[in-house]
Amino acid sequence: MDKDTIFEMGTSNLRFGTGSTHEVGMDLDDLGIKRTMILTDTNIRDLAPVQNTLEAIKKAGIETVVFDEVRVEPTDLSFKEAIVAAKEVKPDAFVAVGGGSVMDTTKAANLYYSHPDDFLAYINAPIGQGKPCPGPVQTLIAIPTTAGTGSETTGVAICDLTEMHAKTGIAHRRLKPTLAIVDPDNTRTMPPVVAAAAGLDVLCHALESYTAIPYDQRPRPERPVLRPAYQGSNPISDVWALEAIRMVSAYLVRAVQNPDDDEARSQMMLASSMAGMGFGSAGVHLCHGMSYPVSGMVRDYIPDGMVSDHPIIPHGLSVALHAPAVFAFTASANPARHLRAAEIMGADISDASDEDAGTILSQQIVNIMKKLEMPNGLYPLGFTSDDIPALVEGTLPQHRVTKLSPIPAESSELTTLFENSMSLW
Repeated sequence: MDKDTIFEMGTSNLRFGTGSTHEVGMDLDDLGIKRTMILTDTNIRDLAPVQNTLEAIKKAGIETVVFDEVRVEPTDLSFKEAIVAAKEVKPDAFVAVGGGSVMDTTKAANLYYSHPDDFLAYINAPIGQGKPCPGPVQTLIAIPTTAGTGSETTGVAICDLTEMHAKTGIAHRRLKPTLAIVDPDNTRTMPPVVAAAAGLDVLCHALESYTAIPYDQRPRPERPVLRPAYQGSNPISDVWALEAIRMVSAYLVRAVQNPDDDEARSQMMLASSMAGMGFGSAGVHLCHGMSYPVSGMVRDYIPDGMVSDHPIIPHGLSVALHAPAVFAFTASANPARHLRAAEIMGADISDASDEDAGTILSQQIVNIMKKLEMPNGLYPLGFTSDDIPALVEGTLPQHRVTKLSPIPAESSELTTLFENSMSLW
């Protein structure tokens, strides 16, 4: 295999600060936008983040249409509904106000509106054709309302494929938002259960990108446009990942336990975007790859404190439940990195050996999950050992992320990892 010697850091235009949402109308006006489409979901349609966005855009004299039917944890069907709506609205620009589901749906609507094609054309291979985005897309401004997905900084859009009961998505650098407006005020109404799950997603983004296969260990693409969005750990992504790990360790529990802690909420918003900048070029690996079939196979679970009209496993929760097992498994590939991450999270590694690295890092993750009162593994979510073959089958096609694992994981390894994720402590 001819290995790559190059990595590419697609920069994210990001504005951070309290009250920054009120500037979005001026941004659109400066870009010459005449007609916008705001995408959001019904849970926040009438709350301050959307209302402030609407007020700012209308103040700038720009015509606006609101689409509030984004599905939390979107599916291929809900993506298609947004795409159809975009074709009807014919906007000059898109504005996403919401969590990762809203931002991912907006990216998909923008892509298929700008470059119509069969739905599976852009879906990641081997499930879809994995075609790269063929050219520029419309202006997209992302205004996150959760501190978690980092979708405001990435070119990735994830959805459930309803017939396959598995998650996959679309990934290309051209899908990155034109501008991310990260306003800590927009997380004031976030329920604690959402804040906890989203914050754990930030942690896993950072840990997975920092421990992913190095960028120079993957195949060299035939053309630059074919270089994947997720390229493996690299010197720039490492900086973002390590700082995000530090911030999550310091502020996540505070932000969840006390929503009025403005410093903690603000720092978690910043950590989310920082981790997004890191994994947006480095990628994630097994925690995310294993999470996709878990989310797709949900039966009747709805977390306490979360309002939903359908069974749902929050993305960050489905990711974090695999993290202890995954990092115990991957630690032997690079014990120093796993120990460094554990140290940043508060572990004493002064007498640690390389053989201890996975156990130490996994314990730090479990400690945070206990403080956040997260479920103890997959069993409380309604899964049993009988589900493991289907979970493995749903993970195997997720090459976009699983191939970034520093240790290859095929059927036997994934089976063990799912077994070890059924109960964590």
